[in-house]
Amino acid sequence: MTQIRLDKYLADMQFGTRSEVKKLIRAGKVQLDGKTCKSPEQKLDPEQAQVMVEHRLVQYASYEYFMLNKPKGCVSATEDHRYPTVLDYITDHLRGDLFPVGRLDLDTEGLLLITNDGALAHELLSPAKHIAKTYEAVIDGIVTEEDVKAFAQGINIGEKKPTKPAELVVLKSNVISQIRITIYEGKFHQIKRMFEAVGKQVLELKRLSMGALKLDESLQPGEYRALTDDEITYLRERGA
Repeated sequence: MTQIRLDKYLADMQFGTRSEVKKLIRAGKVQLDGKTCKSPEQKLDPEQAQVMVEHRLVQYASYEYFMLNKPKGCVSATEDHRYPTVLDYITDHLRGDLFPVGRLDLDTEGLLLITNDGALAHELLSPAKHIAKTYEAVIDGIVTEEDVKAFAQGINIGEKKPTKPAELVVLKSNVISQIRITIYEGKFHQIKRMFEAVGKQVLELKRLSMGALKLDESLQPGEYRALTDDEITYLRERGA
């Protein structure tokens, strides 16, 4: 791995700003490979070096990946003045630069990837990649086979072009219907607008998957876990 400066190592691991970390190092409170190091500029290999702050081991993570079952009532943002954010639920992270990959509306729940891997996020969110996103929803209205065919052709939601073809599966058709839908783009309020275009309203919406990543059914709303190594590899190879 590329060597980095000691002050960057500690700043990445949330020991303060670069200037705060420099003061910490120059005060003799940081040990590198068993010896006190007072040079913030000291280069080290984060995978090999042993860094301690006041005799407490500081492990380094270049990237972190978490799967959150987003609950209703929180926003997909890093900070907000009105509502809790999805990052408020991730309590045992090492890095301070995490962000949600994409967004789910305030009243939408389900799968959300939280990471600091910008390259992977770009791959997952790029319109050119056509990453599949699958949701289950409760709909106010009888969802018909005509709706299924219309969604497969693309729906006019008031933009220059109709939506890309979507796969709509009717699980229960009644005054209140249950459906599963897979879309390949991420327009603003897209699924809600698609159903509004055919005279129906989305009452509940939950994301089940994004690319190769599927929601862990054991996670209750508001719960999360780190991705496994296999999930990260699979996501990089097949999900993006």
